[in-house]
Amino acid sequence: MAQVKVYGERTHLGEQRSALSDAIHRAAQEALGLPENKRFHRFFPLDAADFVFPPERSGRYTILEIHLFAGRRPETLRCFLRALQGEIIRACGLHPDDLEIVLLEAPPSHWGLRGRLGDELQLNYEVNK
Repeated sequence: MAQVKVYGERTHLGEQRSALSDAIHRAAQEALGLPENKRFHRFFPLDAADFVFPPERSGRYTILEIHLFAGRRPETLRCFLRALQGEIIRACGLHPDDLEIVLLEAPPSHWGLRGRLGDELQLNYEVNK
């Protein structure tokens, strides 16, 4: 399970939404083994006044928060971060300084999905890899 939040300036996100979503999902499939149909992405386009960041970032500055079931090995998470960086930078032409990603893990028992707790679900992919 991966729930993705993408924050950026309204103009940039409007232009890049599809490319960003595709790049994020390619990385999740490659590194985490997520199935094609498990894409949960939410975009938060912000007006410039609502998105404060350092002057050395451009108007294309993008932040990803990705919530995951806990349990993956550190190497898997590092692989996912590298895949995300590579896919997004290639697909969207972002400068590396304009991309920040944070992975947030919670035990499956802390998730409520489809009327069940996350640790009660039968998933068709491996989380503890």
